[in-house]
Amino acid sequence: MKLQVYSTLFLLLGAFPLFGQLTVSGKVMDTEGRPLADVEVYLKESQRLEITDQDGNFKFSQVAQGAYTMVVFAFEYEVFEKEFTLDGPFFIDIRLEPLRAEELSEVVLTQRRERIFALKQLRKVEGTAIYAGKKSEVVLLEAITGNLAANNARQVYGQVVGLNIYDNGDAGLQLNIGGRGLDPNRTANFNTRQNGYDISADVLGYPESYYTPPAEALEEIQVVRGAASLQFGTQFGGLVNFKFKKPDPNKRIALVTRQTVGSYGLFTSFNSLEGTVGKLSYYSYFNYKKGNGFRPNSGFDSKNYFAHVGYQFSDRTKLTLETTFLNYLAQQPGGLTDMQFTQDPTFSNRERNWFSVDWKLYSLRLDHRFSAKTNFSLNLFGLDASRKALGFRTNRVSQADDLEEPRELLIDNFNNWGAEARLLTRYTIWDSESALLLGSKLYQTWNDQRQGPGTVAKDANFNFADTAFPNYERQSRFDFPNRNLAFFGENIFNLSEKISVTPGFRLEHIKTESKGSYKNVVLDLAGNPLLNEEIPDNRTFERTFLLLGVGATYSVAPTSEIYGNFSQNYRSVTFSDIRVVNPSFQIDQNISDEDGFTADLGFRGTYNDILSFDISGFALLYDNRLGEILKSATRTDENGNEIETGGVVRYRGNIGTAFMYGLESFGSWSIKETFFPSSEKVRLNYFLNLAWTQSEYLSSEENNVEGKQVEFIPDINLKTGLNFGYRNLLGSLQYTYLSEQYTDATNAPQDRSDNQRGIEGAIPAYGIMDFSLSYSYKKWKLETGINNLLDANYFTRRATGYPGPGIIPAQPRTFYTTLQLQL
Repeated sequence: MKLQVYSTLFLLLGAFPLFGQLTVSGKVMDTEGRPLADVEVYLKESQRLEITDQDGNFKFSQVAQGAYTMVVFAFEYEVFEKEFTLDGPFFIDIRLEPLRAEELSEVVLTQRRERIFALKQLRKVEGTAIYAGKKSEVVLLEAITGNLAANNARQVYGQVVGLNIYDNGDAGLQLNIGGRGLDPNRTANFNTRQNGYDISADVLGYPESYYTPPAEALEEIQVVRGAASLQFGTQFGGLVNFKFKKPDPNKRIALVTRQTVGSYGLFTSFNSLEGTVGKLSYYSYFNYKKGNGFRPNSGFDSKNYFAHVGYQFSDRTKLTLETTFLNYLAQQPGGLTDMQFTQDPTFSNRERNWFSVDWKLYSLRLDHRFSAKTNFSLNLFGLDASRKALGFRTNRVSQADDLEEPRELLIDNFNNWGAEARLLTRYTIWDSESALLLGSKLYQTWNDQRQGPGTVAKDANFNFADTAFPNYERQSRFDFPNRNLAFFGENIFNLSEKISVTPGFRLEHIKTESKGSYKNVVLDLAGNPLLNEEIPDNRTFERTFLLLGVGATYSVAPTSEIYGNFSQNYRSVTFSDIRVVNPSFQIDQNISDEDGFTADLGFRGTYNDILSFDISGFALLYDNRLGEILKSATRTDENGNEIETGGVVRYRGNIGTAFMYGLESFGSWSIKETFFPSSEKVRLNYFLNLAWTQSEYLSSEENNVEGKQVEFIPDINLKTGLNFGYRNLLGSLQYTYLSEQYTDATNAPQDRSDNQRGIEGAIPAYGIMDFSLSYSYKKWKLETGINNLLDANYFTRRATGYPGPGIIPAQPRTFYTTLQLQL
């Protein structure tokens, strides 16, 4: 039936008026006639971007007749802007004027860079990817005045609609973002990538991200919502892609060094080298972070190195090699009960909890342009990584650390590789330009996981002590050889100058294996072993399925459009997720994969360089949704039977069918362009980022769930603020507010009594204000600011595992100062 719908849609193409396609080309030079390479040339109305080659040439193929605005941007040059009417082949010689010395201010450079990307979303086609009809957002890092040294997510993602963010206070070592009812924990519901390749532990089996690129190294962050499931994996959340800064094409060597100090012993050092020598280009950085944390037992130390080397064989072919190394060690102060948080949010009764991450990423990418119409990319990537978690874990959070008891140790090793090939071609059908994307991805993992007793010491000793503690209750050892093969495709059909339709598909084959065993240890009330047996648990789960989707756009005006999309989603659950035994909750042994769909309908665009906006409604159906409820605790006896042990435990499984819907709106108003447009030395913008979300469990076989609200969804998610500046002084003031949200499917309210656990209950509403300033003088730049200006006492998460369990308090008022030198 669905294939018939698509076939009918294709046949309808002939019923629309179509128009001839032309070329727009030119050459960009400086005032002396020297060609300028890597200059951005942008056609606003068609949202197409081209980059000049080494000879300064650019070309847009298959452009429809009509009126256009061309914007040309290069650093340290005046922005060139020209309106023209296209009724035949168009060629232009462009001479860029250098910026006058008095105009080289932060305000001028920031505003001129923003002009070319006035629309705050990805263009319809970029490289070998299609974004037409999708809800997408782009974070331009150089336009942000905020605490980039600590990756402050509230400020970095302040203009991305509807994100729910966990605040860990760890200088941004881990990113925790969700949205639309998706758990923010380690951004596990998004497909996370850097420069187009995966960076999470295991895209299907363990999609958590323990590594987050430093904001100081990024050019932009691309966020594409649920419809990204067809091109970038099946996840409900969509795509988060970290795009690094490009090597400077005009310098052989350039240095940026940034040193930051802040509250609670924070120190970060970011140092980058970049340049271009002939056909060879490079960008590298070293980032060091350390701090004591605002609670006892919460220090951290991190080292991160990245290197990018590109070789331009010709104007058509480029090869890029990238490596990333991250190593960090963090002490974890543990979680709190509600009463402990109320009495003293800085309290900690865990001094033996440690967390270590070692991350090594590799990528080799080939980009080739077969012609002006056809691009090809092949990305080979791999991960060699581990995460180690050590500590005293008990479901009685209020219980002091028993120094005589062994700590629990979990070690995961991740070894995987993948290859993704993409071919994008523009072609003419019935005198109208279309764009076809076809791609495939092969992904193979060899991961292993071990859980058992650690030592009784206080230091970060990640050695197992199973010989000393053979009857430790939570022991297991597994290998997870998983394989994934996917084929995907999308096609933009321009039905007229105003209407485009983009159908797509993704065919997935997933084979998940689990090979290993776990210990079934039964103790009497005195702690003596009644049973200690090893149980093999080898499973294979193989499935093949097809995801379909379609997007559409209607151009209301040259710089605004109505867009909509519908896409199926799927999230696999592997035995890796099931087997880890957690004292804070139990897992249903029949847990299964989740599926559903995401739909968006919105209106976005700009008005006279004064207003940019994106207003949309969304719907998300989540079938077999994984969730957590409160149930009577059980255990397995010596005969393998489940018996109730008394008390209540948090229970994780497929809770039911959930439906989420809401409105997401973003608006940015240039007060400066409205009231004093001729003053280039002034910057004054106001933005409003508001999401209203509703949710309900439509059906559930569990008690007290049907009709309840879905977890991790505040009704109101607001971020608003001012970006201002004069000459070399820039500033920002941002306010964030989230209303109350539940953390389990039964909607348990916050319990201020001493329930001794801290993992059940709502997260109360909270509001935070952040203030930042920066000042530039020649090659120097000074940044400073205050996060949580009003010193709000709040928390954003109740952790059921590490770094808890229990309430994880958010940071109080903190200060930071950064000094930058650029050579």
